[in-house]
Amino acid sequence: MGTNPTSSGDPRVLFVMNLVLSSVFAAVVVWGLDFIGMVELTFVNVASLALVLMAVTYLVTR
Repeated sequence: MGTNPTSSGDPRVLFVMNLVLSSVFAAVVVWGLDFIGMVELTFVNVASLALVLMAVTYLVTR
């Protein structure tokens, strides 16, 4: 039971990690923008930014 150094991990785990980290980052960014009055803090805004961040992360890592 050795480890494979070329393995990139379980894709499901990577997807969930990307989802969680992108969502948290998006929430912080949208909260900050709401704090300075540029964007309203809503679920749609946070989810939209999280999806954009996930897509960019996916493209950069592939």
